[in-house]
Amino acid sequence: MDTIHKIGRRKTAVARVYLSEGKGNITVNKRDMDKYFTTSTLRYKVMQPLALTNNEKTFDISVNVYGGGITGQAEAIRLALSRAMCEVNEENRGILKPEGLLTRDPRMVERKKFGQKKARKKFQFSKR
Repeated sequence: MDTIHKIGRRKTAVARVYLSEGKGNITVNKRDMDKYFTTSTLRYKVMQPLALTNNEKTFDISVNVYGGGITGQAEAIRLALSRAMCEVNEENRGILKPEGLLTRDPRMVERKKFGQKKARKKFQFSKR
């Protein structure tokens, strides 16, 4: 099996995932996943596509991720891994699709407008 390369995005985070046959080692930006994602919630998000398809110990995964915050990065990795699992076996699509793991979350930060304090918030209005 060749290396499978997939990309996942969330907010401003971009994750590039390289999947190859192995023993289940996951490295994120050349660091162990447990060192990179300190909370169990973030680790669960990253492992979700592997757990649902029973592939936790089947592949070695190398991830390059940049931009955004730590949660956005974890969700970007989750999307990329889900896409990779679909390429490994087309039957995985039926497992991951109902869970919403193949959907790119389009929500982004709204831009700040001129004449306003933030995107929606206005400057304080003074009547007198």
